[in-house]
Amino acid sequence: MAALARPTDGRVIGGVCAALARRFGTSATTMRVIFLLSCLLPGPQFLLYIALWILLPSEERARTSW
Repeated sequence: MAALARPTDGRVIGGVCAALARRFGTSATTMRVIFLLSCLLPGPQFLLYIALWILLPSEERARTSW
């Protein structure tokens, strides 16, 4: 499994779905569809997305910190 960091390529909004897709070995499109379908259910999906956007480092910052 890859490290959890927002990639510099393949971002649509914040790169959260792309980061999760890389982490779990799926395509970014699949992860985006799963996120959109989860928005039909009650819960804090948008808040979680924003929190991950803030908390996950960008791939370029993660590379320089190692």
